[in-house]
Amino acid sequence: MRKLGFPVAAAAAVAVLGLMGPAAQAAVPAVDAQTCVSAGGSVEYDSATGQWVCIGGTYNKEPVA
Repeated sequence: MRKLGFPVAAAAAVAVLGLMGPAAQAAVPAVDAQTCVSAGGSVEYDSATGQWVCIGGTYNKEPVA
């Protein structure tokens, strides 16, 4: 019975961390396109991540909403 405890605890910890990932990502406020451009950047599509990002300026490499 004792040998089963660690794998179960490890699986539970991984499951909790997996659920926290999307929540943490959603909590980060994204910059809107107008704010990006006003701060000296330009909005470009990053095909590697599938997201629009602000390039240059104050919000360099920030995701754009």
